[in-house]
Amino acid sequence: MVPLWRSRCLGRALGRSLRALRQGNCTLARCPLSGVPGSQGLAYTNSRKLVVNSSSVFTVRYFRTTAVHRDDVVTVNTPAFAESVTEGDVRWEKAVGDTVAEDEVVCEIETDKTSVQVPAPAAGVIEALLVPDGGKVEGGTPLFKLRKTGAAPAKAKPAAAPPPPAAPEPVAAPAPPPPAAAAIPTTMPPVPPVSTQPIDSKPVSAVKPAAAPAAAPPGEAVPTKGARSEHRVKMNRMRQRIAQRLKEAQNTCAMLTTFNEIDMSNIREMRTVHKDTFLKKHNLKLGFMSAFVKAAAFALQDQPVVNAVIDDTTKEIVYRDYVDISVAVATPRGLVVPVVRNVENMNFADIERAIYELGEKARKNELAIEDMDGGTFTISNGGVFGSLFGTPIINPPQSAILGMHAIFDRPVAVGGKIEVRPMMYVALTYDHRLIDGREAVTFLRKIKAAVEDPRVLLLDL
Repeated sequence: MVPLWRSRCLGRALGRSLRALRQGNCTLARCPLSGVPGSQGLAYTNSRKLVVNSSSVFTVRYFRTTAVHRDDVVTVNTPAFAESVTEGDVRWEKAVGDTVAEDEVVCEIETDKTSVQVPAPAAGVIEALLVPDGGKVEGGTPLFKLRKTGAAPAKAKPAAAPPPPAAPEPVAAPAPPPPAAAAIPTTMPPVPPVSTQPIDSKPVSAVKPAAAPAAAPPGEAVPTKGARSEHRVKMNRMRQRIAQRLKEAQNTCAMLTTFNEIDMSNIREMRTVHKDTFLKKHNLKLGFMSAFVKAAAFALQDQPVVNAVIDDTTKEIVYRDYVDISVAVATPRGLVVPVVRNVENMNFADIERAIYELGEKARKNELAIEDMDGGTFTISNGGVFGSLFGTPIINPPQSAILGMHAIFDRPVAVGGKIEVRPMMYVALTYDHRLIDGREAVTFLRKIKAAVEDPRVLLLDL
C-alpha cells in the first residue's frame, strides 16, 4: 500500500502531466517525483501509458488540441483565376463584425470577364478585411479573417438594472361640478345694420408684395430650381475590358458591314403552330434565336472562312472544324458573351436549352470564365430592345458577327403584288482582311434562306 504522502506527490505529478498534455506538449519528457527514488519516475510519450516503476503501470488519457480549436480564426484567400485572368477588383458585401452563415457571399471579385463570388467557408464573424474595397488582388491573395461561430468570444451579459422604485400613486383631484344648464333663447338675435358708406377699393398698384422669407443660414445649401449637377462613378473592371476590346477591334480589324432583310412569315407561322407542343415536350419556349443560331452554324459550314481567324503572331489563318457561337447577353454589369459549343451537332431544343441555361447564369451573375472562353462566331440580338438597324462590332479574336434586329410589318413586293409581311433587317460585320465581299454576302444569304424556309436545313440545300 502506497503511503499517503507518496499518493499526494503522485497526484500532483499527474496533474502537471495532464496540464502539459493539454498545452499540446507531445515530446518525450521525464518528471522526477518528490519522495520517489530515482529509479522510479513519470514518463509519457505518444502512447497512452504512464510508467511509475517497473511493477506499476497507470493509464492516462491522451489530450490533443483539435484542428477546430487551433483554427478558430481562419484566413480566406482569393480563389484561383483562369489562365486568361490575372487579377481582379474586390467589392465587399460584408463589413468587420458582421455575422455570416456558411457559404454566404462575403465579397465579389470583378475580373475582366465576370465576377467571382467568395463565400464564407463556415459560419462565423468577420474579424478583419485584409484588402480595401476596390483593391486589386491576384489568385491566392489573403482576403479576410473569419472567426468561426463555435470559437467566437462570448460577450458578457450586462447586469440587469434594478427595477425603478414604484412611484407613489397620485391622489385623484375632486371632479369639478358640472356647469349649469344654459337658458334656451326665446327671441331672435338682432340683425346688424348695413353700412351706407361705399366700400373702399384699392388699386392693384397699391397692393404691396409680401415680405420675402428669411435668408437661409450661410452653412446650409439652398436648392436652386433648375440647377444642374453631375457625379462620377468609377468604371468597373468589366466595363473597362469591354471598352478596351472594342477599341482594339476597331484598331486591328478592317471592319465592313453588309446588310439583308429576312421575311419572318414562315418561321413565325412554324412557331405559332408548334410552340405549345414544343413547350409540353421539352419544357422550353420556342423562340427565334434557336432558328438563327442553327442557320448560322449551317452557313458557317458552308463558308468556313467566316469561321476562321487570323493568327497575327504567326501570320497564319486558323480554320476551325467546329462551331462555337457566342450569344451576346446584356446584364446590369455589362455585355457578356457566353458560348454555345458544338452547335453543328445540336437541334432546336438543344440550342434553346443551352441559351436558357446560360441566360439564367448571366442574370444571376454565376457565369464562370469557362462559359465565355472561346467562340468562333457571335450573334447579337438588338431586336429585343426595338432596334431597327445597326452595325455590330466584331468580338475579337473572331472574324465576324451577326446583328439581329426587331421585326416590323412592312410592305414588300411578293409575286408582283404589294403585301405586308413581318420583316427583319440583319447585318454582318466581318474582317475584310480575311473575308471578301463574295463570301460575306453568300454567308448572309445562306442565313436568309435557312430562316425564311427551315426546310433548307432538313434537306441540306
